[in-house]
Amino acid sequence: MERSVKFYTELLGMRFVRSKEIPKSNAEIAFLESENGNSLELTWYKDQKEFRVPEYEEAVFDHIAFSVDDMESVIDKCRKLGVTITDEPFYLTPGGSKLAFIEDPDGTLIELIERPK
Repeated sequence: MERSVKFYTELLGMRFVRSKEIPKSNAEIAFLESENGNSLELTWYKDQKEFRVPEYEEAVFDHIAFSVDDMESVIDKCRKLGVTITDEPFYLTPGGSKLAFIEDPDGTLIELIERPK
């Protein structure tokens, strides 16, 4: 849990709000919040021995996305922290949004979006 909270707070600028123990399922939940009030809930089931990332075709969901103000500075920080960059920054259309894809510590695919200014 600590490495995931660190990833989302230090790299993506989210704020740790609180954590909560769930004794019934032997789990811990961490609540994070972005500057604009969006929330992210991370759940750790302590009895789960292995986290298996499904093959792409088997995945229940594809990715989560975050807006960033300065793509290049976020990608530079990713490189310094050893974060996996699966797709280097690219434009969908000329003058449109710039996108990149990275992975969190558990292999969750994250889309970074820098909207045109």
